[in-house]
Amino acid sequence: MSVQTSFQSPAAIALNRFGLGGRPTDAVTGDPKRWIIEQFSKFDERPALFASLDDAGEAVKNYREEQKANRRMAVGGATDTKADLKANRQDFRQNIQVLYRAGVQARADSALATDAPFVERMVHFWSNHFCVSADNAMVSAFAGAFERDAIRPHVLGTFFDMALAAEQHPAMLIYLNQYQSIGPDSIAAARNPDRKRGLNENLGREIMELHTLGVRSGYAQADVTEFARALTGWTVDGLGGDRGGTGNPDRFVFRPAQHEPGTRIILGKRYDQNGEAQARAALVDFAHSPATATHIATKLARHFAGDAPPPAMIARLAASFTSSSGDLPTLYHTLINSPEAWISTPTKFKSPWEWTISALRGIGHTRVAEMQIATLQTQLGQKVWKPGSPAGWDDIAASWAGSDALLRRVEIAQRLAAPLGDRVDARTLAPKILPASLSAVTADQIARSESPAGAIALMLVSPDFLRR
Repeated sequence: MSVQTSFQSPAAIALNRFGLGGRPTDAVTGDPKRWIIEQFSKFDERPALFASLDDAGEAVKNYREEQKANRRMAVGGATDTKADLKANRQDFRQNIQVLYRAGVQARADSALATDAPFVERMVHFWSNHFCVSADNAMVSAFAGAFERDAIRPHVLGTFFDMALAAEQHPAMLIYLNQYQSIGPDSIAAARNPDRKRGLNENLGREIMELHTLGVRSGYAQADVTEFARALTGWTVDGLGGDRGGTGNPDRFVFRPAQHEPGTRIILGKRYDQNGEAQARAALVDFAHSPATATHIATKLARHFAGDAPPPAMIARLAASFTSSSGDLPTLYHTLINSPEAWISTPTKFKSPWEWTISALRGIGHTRVAEMQIATLQTQLGQKVWKPGSPAGWDDIAASWAGSDALLRRVEIAQRLAAPLGDRVDARTLAPKILPASLSAVTADQIARSESPAGAIALMLVSPDFLRR
């Protein structure tokens, strides 16, 4: 595949760099910046498929209760009870896979149907920032609900409110084992001195390193430990603690008996609040820290202006974050008005998720219907909600532009194009979804294609379309 230097018009940038890819019916009229900002009022916080997702908590609760009952029966070593344990585990995993796949379908459906593609892009950005990786059944159960309940309602709110919702969501608390964390000198620890459970620093570390301050912001291991102690008691209703299994796992709960008593010193500041309020107070300070402003600004600039984000843009975004106390619409306005995000040459190579959604939008899909998006993303190398690390998926071209990855896109493009037959003419479609930006080389390749479906596939894997 040849590499060519392409040009993007402001309209194409609005559709593809800020949005999720142009649709045949899309038209950027007037000021492209205003066109993006007007989407704020069109965002659907709770689309139909997201709203209809089954709650994971009941499935998790029933599974754990059945496992406990079977283990009690297995004390005598009954082989049939061991078989029951295995069968119960398999049934649970199958049920959770159904729930996970339904969540992925809801995510893709929302991206295809939305009239607010910039805001939907920001949902995906923040979901990857406050990352949970659905590498086991328990986290898989809550992955869709995490994006629906922790990210979507706050994407046009404040950074702190989103951070609090993310850190207190069952998906995050389970993923980073916070629900099992107990203060060494807590009532729960004293009550059960022989139980092998204690302080878990995972959530405290990832909040500081990945979600707020950033890895090189000057905190020390002692700060992580102190924050982890402040977080003890933050857990999931019905999981962990002495009363595990009696509540609703869809909800956050604070358990005072698990909380480490005493004052905490974090980054030189004294926190003497009681209970849940102690970690919340620290999170407030983290969310409003200049280090957090720079960390968030850097990631946003990288996402829109290139793998090596411009320092001036980072400084401008950080100043906006700080002056607005983390108000996200204000931050988005600053982003949209940053000239570095509007340069005419493509700044980013699309990730597999971005490419899939833009391809489907480009050829006219408004819903996923029978397409299995989870399987498709696995084939393309970017499993939805499964980056395998709390750091989330990489946002640089080197992670996605390898030759094997491009070949997979070619194969998928051919599969997407085949059912269209001669109903879609790439010669007229390409200029619509890449307005005033289709290169002469790509246009010529499309025109020379041996079939209409082949022309569509060529368009979808052209350098013009692979970059935004």
